[in-house]
Amino acid sequence: MDHNTASSPSTVSSLVRDLPKVELHVHLEGSIPAETLFELARRHRVEDIPATLDELREWYVFTDFPHFIEVYLASVRALRDEADFALLASVVAERLAEQNVRYAEVHVSLYTHLMRGVPAKVVFDGIEHARMRAEREHGVQLRWIPDFPVDFGVESAERTLDAVLREGPPSVVGFGVGGVEGPLGRFADVFRRARAAGLASLPHAGEQAGPERVREALDLLGAERIGHGIDTMRDPALVERMVDAQIPVDVSPTSNIRTRVVERIEDHPLPAMLDAGLLVTLNTDDPTLFGTDLNGEYGIALDLVGAEGLVRLARNGVCASYLGAARRHALLAEIDAVAGRHGVL
Repeated sequence: MDHNTASSPSTVSSLVRDLPKVELHVHLEGSIPAETLFELARRHRVEDIPATLDELREWYVFTDFPHFIEVYLASVRALRDEADFALLASVVAERLAEQNVRYAEVHVSLYTHLMRGVPAKVVFDGIEHARMRAEREHGVQLRWIPDFPVDFGVESAERTLDAVLREGPPSVVGFGVGGVEGPLGRFADVFRRARAAGLASLPHAGEQAGPERVREALDLLGAERIGHGIDTMRDPALVERMVDAQIPVDVSPTSNIRTRVVERIEDHPLPAMLDAGLLVTLNTDDPTLFGTDLNGEYGIALDLVGAEGLVRLARNGVCASYLGAARRHALLAEIDAVAGRHGVL
């Protein structure tokens, strides 16, 4: 399989295709296809992006992290009204459904929109319209994780949480922080307030800034799940703690390669993380911007950990999700049935 491009039906193994999947770490704004961005950019006359669709597709090919940020920010600028957010969320849901994804918890970069003057109600109304339509038409359930960038400081965290508590629908399951990794202790009070309101603490931590960021996420933010978290493996005591508490770690292999926190896919710590007993889930992070999809990530994992490891990852995603107990039980049973048909269990 070519791991540099999103999977196509001809390149997806039957096990990967047939397994029911959940995704717990995918960014809405990092999932915008080139075609959708082109449509929105023309609608709103967004400047500084290529003038033709072919040029835009070529521009979308990842080269380095500064280029990724350039494309990401252009994507964000094209999202302005309720219909835009509904269109994006609908496209994302449809693509997930095509990969047999049954449930996804989607990060929404809410502060990035608030700082541009887009009201939270516009964002939530748009994505909620798409969420309900996706469940009705495609059978895929979406839930939301609004977040803010760590490098924008405490004010951005407070403003984002205030907007979530004021406008957020019941389909918001958690509160997150992403962006360039930095100290997390200053956000302790904001996350304490989010948890008190019933939101799960779901921060990014430990992708490139060391295991101490994971410890801060656990100790200071009350993290229930860690986004990325591959640096956990650099601290054996932390690994033991995470295994004992079964704190999920959402891993995105292609993202780690693209951002160069891992040099080669053969060097990825995913197999070691599973061997250590960590509750690892498999995700895409920013799929269209990194040239991947969840089937592609499953294909990579199949090469790294084999069929039994792949089934374990699928089960882990369900167990680490905020699906209700009955739905979790049903999906786990379906995963086991598929694995049995493929001779894995």
